[in-house]
Amino acid sequence: MLVLAGGFGTRLSSAVSDVPKAMAPINGVPLLKLQLDNWIMQGQSDFVFLLHHRASLIIDFLEKLIPLLDREINIQWIVEKSPLGTGGSIANAIFELNLRENVLIANADTWLDCGIQALSEANFAQIGVVKVKDTSRYGLVEFDYKGNVTEFSEKKATLKSNLEGIINAGIYKLPASVLRKYKGQIFSLENDVLPVLAHKGLLHAVTLKSSFFDIGVPTDYYQFCDWHKISKKEG
Repeated sequence: MLVLAGGFGTRLSSAVSDVPKAMAPINGVPLLKLQLDNWIMQGQSDFVFLLHHRASLIIDFLEKLIPLLDREINIQWIVEKSPLGTGGSIANAIFELNLRENVLIANADTWLDCGIQALSEANFAQIGVVKVKDTSRYGLVEFDYKGNVTEFSEKKATLKSNLEGIINAGIYKLPASVLRKYKGQIFSLENDVLPVLAHKGLLHAVTLKSSFFDIGVPTDYYQFCDWHKISKKEG
């Protein structure tokens, strides 16, 4: 699994400023610890963290955590000298690691308590999507009855708050070949790659029955903290 964890977290800085976004404290526990536990429970054992902003803090955390994990868990990281964008970061990792098969990609700051298994071993490109009650922060994902993505309505939903809809869940399974042609470029996976795949009829939406939180802004960060506290008591 390639984990995008190099963002600057600018919008979250008023709530979390002393650590990178992936390390945001969730009731005293770094988000990345919760994510790793969650991903491992879903059957993942190989992780490559794609880092840039304040990478040393994440590396220090991982180096202390690795000895405490099962020996079958493999953790690596790649530090970008300069920001490459989400797509550029993934393409860089594909070349660094000489990846040739399907690649599972996740955002470090997007919480999904289940859904990895729903992304099948199929060779075509897949995107996880979730239904949310308020799409005001997100663009909508539209797809046909077969699950083929037909359009990304990026940020159109911001014109109306409390609009229910289906959005990008921040998890993907893509053939490495899709990104190999972008070697060395700075680009966005969401804006420059996924819409092109959809236009060609090559991107399949997988609807996930999962809790979803994107902690990128203070309001949603605090909502996730509250949700985690309640779920921990219930669990």
